[in-house]
Amino acid sequence: MELIEYPDAEMMMMQLADTLASEISKSLASRDHVSLAVPGGTTPGPVFDTLSGADLRWDRVHVMLTDERRVPADHERSNERLLRERLLTDKAAAATFLRLVPEGEADMDVLADRLRPELPIAILLLGMGADMHCASLFPGSPQLGAALAPDAPPLMEVDAPEGLEPRITLTGPVLRAALSTHVVITGDEKRKALDRARRLDPAEAPIAAILPEATVHWARD
Repeated sequence: MELIEYPDAEMMMMQLADTLASEISKSLASRDHVSLAVPGGTTPGPVFDTLSGADLRWDRVHVMLTDERRVPADHERSNERLLRERLLTDKAAAATFLRLVPEGEADMDVLADRLRPELPIAILLLGMGADMHCASLFPGSPQLGAALAPDAPPLMEVDAPEGLEPRITLTGPVLRAALSTHVVITGDEKRKALDRARRLDPAEAPIAAILPEATVHWARD
């Protein structure tokens, strides 16, 4: 794991966006398209704001979420809604977006088949909760063991810890296989959680499954 500390969150978000843009550009030089997987939540919003204006061949970038709630795309809790407002705009509006939520009669197997051509993910951006979860891989989840197993399917439906709508998440093998992995966190609480996660098993701290090959970007606020 590589840890990069920044003087403040604003600088971190701008520099991380530049890093992602550079990696996308380099990846496009050697392949037809690039898969970019990103989290929902509020933390990465400023990264998306900057990245969306980057001068890239966005028409060759395939964007997906690392996880999503089973809600309509315009729902206030939808990660897709955030992504369309903050990333899939400006120049990045030309990107192809791969939805994680089944449409019509599509089931999880159909979604998995749609995802497989994008693997391995070229560039992965993750957040981390204070409980050390990533994507929708939560400590204590009844599906966590299956989602972290080497033979896990590319994505799974899992229970939400707060008892609300279920979620669909990329699984451990898909996240671990990404060619480039970045984790973005802010605040002292999450820094302490990161330090704990490095000493724990993924069953207790799911982010631990991803950390060995990740670059972690941290700022205090």
